[in-house]
Amino acid sequence: MSEFNDDAEGQHDKEFEKNLQRFEDMLASGQPEFFDADDLEEIIDYYLQWLNYELAKKAIDYGLERFPYSSIIKIRYAQYLSSQHYTHEALTLLNEVEQIEQGNFELYMARGYIYSQMGLGEQAIENFKNALPLSEYKDEVYVALGIEFLNEDKPDDALYYLKKAIKLNPKNEVALNELSLCYDLTGKSDEAVSFFEQYIDNYPYSYYAWFNLGLSYGRVGLYEKAVEAYDYALAINESFGSAYFNKANALAQLGRYLDAIEVYKETFKYEEHDPTTYYYIGECYENLNQFEDALVSYNKCVKLDPANGDAWLGIGVVLDAMNRLTEGIHYIKKAIEINPTDAEYWYVFAEVQQKLGFHEEAAMAYQRVIELDYADFDVWLDYSKLLHEAGYIKDAIEALSEGIKYFPEVAELYYRMGIILLEKQNRKESLEYFEKALELDYSKHETIFEYAPTLKLDGELLNLISHYKK
Repeated sequence: MSEFNDDAEGQHDKEFEKNLQRFEDMLASGQPEFFDADDLEEIIDYYLQWLNYELAKKAIDYGLERFPYSSIIKIRYAQYLSSQHYTHEALTLLNEVEQIEQGNFELYMARGYIYSQMGLGEQAIENFKNALPLSEYKDEVYVALGIEFLNEDKPDDALYYLKKAIKLNPKNEVALNELSLCYDLTGKSDEAVSFFEQYIDNYPYSYYAWFNLGLSYGRVGLYEKAVEAYDYALAINESFGSAYFNKANALAQLGRYLDAIEVYKETFKYEEHDPTTYYYIGECYENLNQFEDALVSYNKCVKLDPANGDAWLGIGVVLDAMNRLTEGIHYIKKAIEINPTDAEYWYVFAEVQQKLGFHEEAAMAYQRVIELDYADFDVWLDYSKLLHEAGYIKDAIEALSEGIKYFPEVAELYYRMGIILLEKQNRKESLEYFEKALELDYSKHETIFEYAPTLKLDGELLNLISHYKK
């Protein structure tokens, strides 16, 4: 039975290629040829699929001239109009078709996609749901619904419909990939691992399933298993560029930077040279302290994508590591120009300004990091250290007080406050902060002596620490 289907499909493909060639010859020669409505529908679909809108329009015009009442050619015309951003005209045309033929599956799907393009998610979903009872291929409608719910930031609803699509057609690759994204967005990473492991038991030769299992392992930190899953995907399809890229990411997470670099380079055999890949190669070289190689890769990244702020920042950081900081600061500024609201960039800028002795500029940069709601407490430690070392004791105390408001459970902030208050001769208040810090996390008390070694001679402080030793 399957051989018969394959033969029929092969015959159909040959017939289609012949019709396509006939159509293009007709356009070139101006000699009319006969095509039935089904043939024209396939030709239009082909051009729309490959974004060849000029030839799609010619095929539509020819079709409407020969078959002016064909609903399907009118629907294709509406799809063409929406591709050219004439969405209102497209919807008007579909409304006209609906007056004549209400039970047309293609009509509701086309209208759903146009509403989706316009950002009108509710109307898109309503039309996809109207298409469901009319469709032979319900899995495709479920996928459209799933993707629309994703667009509407409703990943749980999306997950529901994508699972339905997989149940109807386990080989629907779009559904598989979108399902993986849904599991990530809903935080159901363990469930994703179980789902793809079970799926692979039934379909062991699905390289998409192995790939998504690799992604799922990576999300739960099982990078060794992720590498293994990507290897299976590549054993089935050795030209699967995304599997090389993600395998390299997993190797980098394991600290296997040389292996990761080799695998990142493999992607170039199967895909265009991607700036992000060069960025990650640069990062691996940076982690290996191979700074010249890192510079080469970061430069390749920005040559392909001048708006990649991470790579400009990488160049600046690497030049700093090579003792070329005055040169490197230019690249860090360039990164900030590209992404002025990236707190990480401002943090690096603050640190290098501090290294160069520009305390005022560093303080302003730390303030910018704080304004941008930087997600970690260390900025308050570094900012207070800058102020403390510059002699602005009161400002350092204020900065730490603010930090403690944001991170009331972080012992390091209390330890630092204790040190600075002690220097300001506020011994009673200082010991209260040390006591609070010891209650929160005794194990971090060594940070006191790393910052202020002379306090190893403070008997009262040493007694307090020994009191909390457990």
